[in-house]
Amino acid sequence: MKFEIRRSYSYRTRERQLAPRRSIVPPAFGSLGALTPSVENAGLLSHRPYRDEPRRAQQSKAIRGQSKFQRAFTLLEVLVTVGSMALLLGLLLPGLGQARDQAKAAVCRSNIVQLALANDMYAGDFGGTYAAGAPEIVKKNLKRWHGARNKTSEPFDGARGPLAPYFGADAKIRACPTFVPDQPGFECGCGGYGYNNAYVGIQMVKVSKGCYQVVTDLAGTPMHRIRRPAETLMFSDTAFLSGSLMEYSFAEPRFHPAYETRADPSIHFRHMGHANVAWCDGHVSGEARTYTSWSGLYEGDPNRANLGWFGHADDNGYFDLD
Repeated sequence: MKFEIRRSYSYRTRERQLAPRRSIVPPAFGSLGALTPSVENAGLLSHRPYRDEPRRAQQSKAIRGQSKFQRAFTLLEVLVTVGSMALLLGLLLPGLGQARDQAKAAVCRSNIVQLALANDMYAGDFGGTYAAGAPEIVKKNLKRWHGARNKTSEPFDGARGPLAPYFGADAKIRACPTFVPDQPGFECGCGGYGYNNAYVGIQMVKVSKGCYQVVTDLAGTPMHRIRRPAETLMFSDTAFLSGSLMEYSFAEPRFHPAYETRADPSIHFRHMGHANVAWCDGHVSGEARTYTSWSGLYEGDPNRANLGWFGHADDNGYFDLD
C-alpha cells in the first residue's frame, strides 16, 4: 500500500515537471492569439489521466440510463394521482355549493328587508296604515301589493304597486336568487315573496277567539293594532304548488281567519330547509319547517316541494294581531 502511494506521488510530480510553464509576459493589446491558450497547454491542463477514470465513466453512463427511464410515469402513479384529485374535488365541491347557497340566502334576506322597510315607509306616509295586500280582489282582481294591471289576463306591473316608490329609482322588487319557478303563475312579479295579507294587508275585527271579520280590503291594518310586532310575520319566502311550483304573493296562515279551516301552505323553505321571514318590527330571521299539510284540492305534494309552516303551536300565532 505504501509503495502504491509513493508511485502515484512520483508520477504526479513528474507530470508537473514536464508541463510547460505559462509566460508571465502580458499579451499585447488586441492580440487574440495571445489570450488563447495553445492546444498543448489546453490538453495538459484539462486532461489528467487518473487510474479511476474508467470506473467514473461507467458510473456516469449508469446514471444517464437511470434518468432516461425515470422521466416517464407508471400507470400506477397516474391512477393514484387521478384518484387523489377526484377525492379532493369530492371534498371541496359540497363546501363550494353550500357557500353559494348561503350567499344566495344572504341576498334574499337583503331583498326581504327592503320589502319590510318599504311597507314601514308607506305606513309613515299614510297615517300609520300598512299597504293593502289585494284591494277589491273579489270584485276586480286588478291590484296587489306588488303591482297592478288593467285586465285579469295581463301580468302585474310592478311599477304601479303601492310600494314601488320606496324601492329606488328602478321601482322593482328584487327577486329571490334561489327561487326558480316551474312556471310564472297567476301572481308573477312578486319576486318569490309573500305578504301576510290575511292579517296585515287587510283591516278586520275580531269576532271570537281565532275568528275575524273583514272590515275593508282597501287598506292594510294600522300599525298600533299589532300587539307583538316582533312575533308577527309581514313577508316571507313563498310559492304555490298546483301541479308545478309557481310564484305566489301571499303567506298563508295555518287556518283561514274567517272560516277557521286549514289552509294550503305557501311558505317556501328553499334555503337549505329554511325560509327567510321579515317581521313587523323590521328584523329578519331564517325559520325551519315544522309542519305541513295537504288539502288535496291542488295537484302535488307540499312536503316534497318544501312548503309548510314554522313554529310548534298549531295556530295562527305568528300571523294574527294578538
